[in-house]
Amino acid sequence: MKLIISVDSVRFPLTGIGRYNYELARRLVVREDLCVRLFSGCRFLPSFPHVAQVPNEKYRLKRTLDNAFFMRLYGALMPVLRGRALRGNEDSIFHGANFFIPPFGGRSIATFHDISPFTVPQYHSPNRVRYWQEEMSKSLSRADILITVSEYSRREIINYFDWPADRIQSIPLAGSCDFRPRTASDVEATLSRYGLAHNGYCLFVGTIEPRKNILSLLAAYSKLPHSMRKRWPLILTGYKGWQNDEIFRRIYDAQSQGWARYLGFVPASDLASLFAGSRLFAFPSFYEGFGLPVLEAMKSGVPVVCSNSSSLPEVVGDVALVGDASDVDLLASNLLRGLEDEPWRSAAREAGLCRAANFSWDRCANETASVYHRLASDG
Repeated sequence: MKLIISVDSVRFPLTGIGRYNYELARRLVVREDLCVRLFSGCRFLPSFPHVAQVPNEKYRLKRTLDNAFFMRLYGALMPVLRGRALRGNEDSIFHGANFFIPPFGGRSIATFHDISPFTVPQYHSPNRVRYWQEEMSKSLSRADILITVSEYSRREIINYFDWPADRIQSIPLAGSCDFRPRTASDVEATLSRYGLAHNGYCLFVGTIEPRKNILSLLAAYSKLPHSMRKRWPLILTGYKGWQNDEIFRRIYDAQSQGWARYLGFVPASDLASLFAGSRLFAFPSFYEGFGLPVLEAMKSGVPVVCSNSSSLPEVVGDVALVGDASDVDLLASNLLRGLEDEPWRSAAREAGLCRAANFSWDRCANETASVYHRLASDG
């Protein structure tokens, strides 16, 4: 069976959607039941794309052109160019791994990671909301089948768009095998470069923007005893999103007091050690299509404190300490317990490893391939 899969998201910074795109595509290209071609931008790729570990010119250009005029121009021009590049391949199935489906005469599948531009538009810039709403609507009209990365997103699409339930399937993500428990000696070299000690900090990993609820995390952490904050400072890493001036002001204020620090965007080669070396992982996000960082923490043998919003309960089950994303006092209480309560921490580590083992990229690829075959048999 012929398949064309987009790999536009396999680029710096490789966040959750990019990780899904990368892990899925590299498993699909080696399957004997599929003849796979990789598509990015307006062309077919001769080989698997390389992921830069630092910002490159393409990334810098994308950030520079993120304004209303250029997004309208991009939205008008790129679908035409992509559709033209795909002509003559109508005997293939096209999979838009990040929702986008260009004009295409063959059958198509789109992965929708979430529909936040419609349901929580306040978490994105107005320019992006307008662009994503337009392009998501077009993809919904073009797709034969949808894939979501969580049951929460599946139900959200069914309810919001009245999408037929039998034409949408939830296939969960997974964590890379790089994320696993590691000893102090395993992570010592990496942590020393950041001035960190094994089991000596609480970690947050995610885009620095309002959706991640970082202000509440900082407010909750500030309620902990000063001695605890100094012993286990809050370490944050992730690339800079939007509307983060106040977030960084609070981070740097806490940093001046010695109980928090922002590391910038940590290369993927260091991230697994940073997870495994942490004492606790905190992720009080307001909205997630899946929430890959909490799964990566569990795979690393690290206890988790997170919110109970959107898809996160699907990922953590009863393993993590959860609460309302807006309840700062409860978050502070959960952080306190997560750092100090050794019986709970020990149980959470073991339960988290067991739960994380249920999520597999091989399973994700196999279930996705089953969707391709289902669509092919329907035709």
